[in-house]
Amino acid sequence: MPDVFVNYRTGDEETAASMIARELARRFGDERIFFASNSIEPGRRFPVELVRAVEECEALLAVIGPRWAEVRGADGRPALEAEQDWTRREIHTALARGVLVIPVLVGKATRIDHAGLPDDLLELADCQYRRFDHRNAESDLTALGDTLARLLPELGAVDRDARAVRERVKAKSRKKSAPDPGSTRMRTRDVEQRMRGGIGNLNGDLSGTFVNEPKGPVNTGRGHQYNAPHFEGDNTGVQFTAGDNSGTVHQRFERERRRGTTDDE
Repeated sequence: MPDVFVNYRTGDEETAASMIARELARRFGDERIFFASNSIEPGRRFPVELVRAVEECEALLAVIGPRWAEVRGADGRPALEAEQDWTRREIHTALARGVLVIPVLVGKATRIDHAGLPDDLLELADCQYRRFDHRNAESDLTALGDTLARLLPELGAVDRDARAVRERVKAKSRKKSAPDPGSTRMRTRDVEQRMRGGIGNLNGDLSGTFVNEPKGPVNTGRGHQYNAPHFEGDNTGVQFTAGDNSGTVHQRFERERRRGTTDDE
């Protein structure tokens, strides 16, 4: 079932009507847009298909160019005056059903005047219209599609352009939130250029604990911390620990031997 019926008059802006139908079909799907020359299959009964489509649609776009009311029929009279004129019948059926009717004024077409309409189309002059100009075709078609997507939820749900925009936003958001490996990992060569002192484990990427230029006691393990005493003066010697550093810390000092003395003294 088509959602949008594109109504136009032969001899007045068929090209614009074709462009509108083609763009809407691309955006919402062929099956949702009815355009007589494209939507009626060969062998189908033209009058029956037209009536069925206009009776089932949710919106009708009345494409109106500068010659819309001037085109004449086979009898030489304005086609709009004939009750069997298909353009007139389609609009009348849509108005009678109370569906959304949007006049699309093309090029230099002016707002519809009540005086130029038959009685059964007088309501058309009161319908808010949209404009389409070949010089601004892209933006005008986008605006028309946006209007239909907003007014008809069924179309909004299948709007390919809106879906593409959402996917681009999601992709951009994922790209922003993804961590940058280069900013969260420190490589060994970088550390070698910047390190002046410290303790830690450097093996490929930086891991473990790294302390740059420690100023006091540092314990990076899970056991007790032992601090070596500080000695002043001229004492020299060796400080050592025995066992696993859980006992006493032993210290041995040797005085400097005097010259000329022996071990026996």
